[in-house]
Amino acid sequence: MGEAHDTTEGKEVADPRTIMPWLLTRTHDERFIDNVFVALCDRLRLAGVPVARATLHFRINHPQWMGARILWRTGFAEAEIDTVDYGVENSPEFLMSPIRDLHDGVAEVHQILTVDDPARPYPIFAELRQEGLTDYLAMPLQHTLGKRHAVTFASDAPGGFAPEHLTLLRALVPVLALVSEVRIKNALARTLLRTYVGPHAGEKILAGATRRGSGVTLSAVVMIFDVRNFTEISDLWPRDDVIGMLNQCFDALSEPIERHGGEILKFMGDGLLAVFPLEGEDVCQHAFDALAEVQVAMDRLNRSREAANQPALRYGIGVHCGDVMYGNIGSSSRLDFTVIGPTVNIASRLETLTKTVHRPVLMSEAFIRAGQLETQVEHVGSFPLRGLSQSVDVFAPR
Repeated sequence: MGEAHDTTEGKEVADPRTIMPWLLTRTHDERFIDNVFVALCDRLRLAGVPVARATLHFRINHPQWMGARILWRTGFAEAEIDTVDYGVENSPEFLMSPIRDLHDGVAEVHQILTVDDPARPYPIFAELRQEGLTDYLAMPLQHTLGKRHAVTFASDAPGGFAPEHLTLLRALVPVLALVSEVRIKNALARTLLRTYVGPHAGEKILAGATRRGSGVTLSAVVMIFDVRNFTEISDLWPRDDVIGMLNQCFDALSEPIERHGGEILKFMGDGLLAVFPLEGEDVCQHAFDALAEVQVAMDRLNRSREAANQPALRYGIGVHCGDVMYGNIGSSSRLDFTVIGPTVNIASRLETLTKTVHRPVLMSEAFIRAGQLETQVEHVGSFPLRGLSQSVDVFAPR
């Protein structure tokens, strides 16, 4: 999540009484909770609290993962961060774990690992015992609105945690909950913005670009994609099949577009709008390569659909490049961070033209010239486009 920082500051860490004030008032400049957690564990260790392993468990709103685990061990300069897939709550590992008990409302799980407890046959206890750990403490991290996460500490001292160590750890947890909630909410805001508006637009919004009408002029390649006969498909197919089809289609598109430097600004029902900012070298070539890979991905998807007795998906893609207005457009209370302008309109007209010339991908002369792509395409013809006074030379991949 972030780069590790050395936040121990001299001899004050020898006194455990300084740890809570440090956690509450001296971590404001650290953006990432994993770095705060590593520094906290280091301070505990230096203060004589025999923490040898510690974990944070968070449930997060992410389209791919249900949650994440942050793991620290003695000597770690950085924490290990592992994502947790949806459905893990039904797995034997979770069902037979202290974390499950905490999520079910247990106030604390404390176990001396050198003693077997038949009432707690958790596999994690045997694993920790094999690692030489002697004591285990797990507690819930209570965030607002009933959100319940977890923190664990394990000791390697021969006698485990002393009573004063347990008292300190228990007292730290409410403060750690406050500190972690701020970081988790910041991370969730960034994740949700990246998920719904894309990384570039998301960072601009986080940086304060939230006023209606604010924006910049951006030179970019604009790509517009549309599924053919979607109205007919949505009328005839069950709802879940339509949603599944669109998700399959957008999965095939997203990976090559993003890998080649493009950003999907929005999904528009059965289509999408993507941009490749002209901010580096060979951007047009990268966009062209993304187009080629999109076609390969769609061919692969259609083969798998046909093998499953599902109809193949036809589509159209229009590509143009030029200046666009990139910024906030909408009502006073509901904004959309998007691109507008003649460049977008021409890309849209080219996408519509694919229906007439029966070529799935059409590109403007401006795009071909900007990327010096003449040897990789063929001239389809010169066509009048709505809103333009002159016909436009149109090209397609060879």
